[in-house]
Amino acid sequence: MAIPVIMPRQGQSVETCIIGEWSKKVGDPIKKGEVFFSYETDKSSFEEEAKEDGEVLAIFYEDGDEVPVLTNVAVIGKKGESVEEFRPGNGSAAPVVETVAEPAVAPAVSAASECKSSQVASVATVTNDGKVVASPRAKCEAEKDSICINDLAGTGPHGRIIARDVEGAIGTDKQMTKLAKVKSETEGLKPVSEPTGIGGRVAAADLTSNPVYGKSEDSEVKKLTHMRKLIGNAMFKSLHESAQLTHHMSADARKIMALRKVYKKKLADGETKENVTINDFICYAVIKALKKFPQANTHFLGDSIRYFNKIHLGLAVDTDRGLMVPVVKNADDLSLEGLSAQLGSVATQSRKGNINPDLLKADAASITVSNLGNYGVEVFTPILNLPQACILGVCTIVPRPKDLGGGVYGFVPMVGLSLTYNHQVLDGGEATRFLKEIKDQIENMTL
Repeated sequence: MAIPVIMPRQGQSVETCIIGEWSKKVGDPIKKGEVFFSYETDKSSFEEEAKEDGEVLAIFYEDGDEVPVLTNVAVIGKKGESVEEFRPGNGSAAPVVETVAEPAVAPAVSAASECKSSQVASVATVTNDGKVVASPRAKCEAEKDSICINDLAGTGPHGRIIARDVEGAIGTDKQMTKLAKVKSETEGLKPVSEPTGIGGRVAAADLTSNPVYGKSEDSEVKKLTHMRKLIGNAMFKSLHESAQLTHHMSADARKIMALRKVYKKKLADGETKENVTINDFICYAVIKALKKFPQANTHFLGDSIRYFNKIHLGLAVDTDRGLMVPVVKNADDLSLEGLSAQLGSVATQSRKGNINPDLLKADAASITVSNLGNYGVEVFTPILNLPQACILGVCTIVPRPKDLGGGVYGFVPMVGLSLTYNHQVLDGGEATRFLKEIKDQIENMTL
């Protein structure tokens, strides 16, 4: 009996996934447990294994297609069995790849027939006959909202325009004046980041042409990856939509360095399974400080503030695909060793690319810790992960002079702390007292 293969749902917030690569083609035999295809969400990649033995009877989507979750993407069964009942029947849902070994032509939108403008976004994939490659869902959304898809920049695989690109254009388009919209469509102009029109709308004077840079024989131009665009857009938005200020302070690290040695010995002696790190101690101190300063454990929502009863700690993790910030939920319920285990787990999952996407959402964490100490960074200014009100940057440990009492000064190891906060939520005094409490927790930590 033929069995459909569906696009899995990875997290409740994920509505679509992008197919990475098929490891089998139509007509190939496949065994249960073999990898059939890879797919990705915004920040994670996964592999889907075959659930049954059989032959690949049909593949309905191509590499790079954006597919709604729980949609049939292929069929496995015995040779000769019908696949029609499993074929996606909604014409707007997806292109259909015929049940032959050769891949079908990528879905495209005609530049001449779909839009009045002849301008094509330079970062979108364009076929030889002038068509812009776009996912079916993106095409449907563009048609519904009268968006010129040729003017969009594709952020999907290989420059493919996906639904998110259209949604972003819809928001911009609705904020344009009528004259600005006409000039944008007819002259291929783009709005600047800071519109000057009434009510924040984009006026005709706010439109500009895309910059064109000359080619060079001693350089190479590469398109931004989907991940890099997401990170860049989030950082740009953060700096432009919040009043960010950073305070710097150093904490005496002798106590946590001594405790680190204690835990290393306990690990060697088999008394614990967790390799508790300096970063774990600092995160533990942040949690304790937040209990005294709940106003720092908040989200800024524009005209209101969300106060969390629990502490959901985000940890900035450097991965091969880019910066990720997974969250440890209810971190205030964990012991030091439990926190260490959870932080290590989400960091490992992020680097492997199999982290639950719901744990990467910016609003999943109530505060974030970013540690660049391992890289030798002595001071830096972390950027807020909106809508969070605070992010703590942890710097490297360096010897600095300190009054040891009795008129005696000596060099002691000090860890740098950089707290960036949203001044729309916290005043300078509140932020300083919160940072001072983190410092005190680090300097007075006990087992």
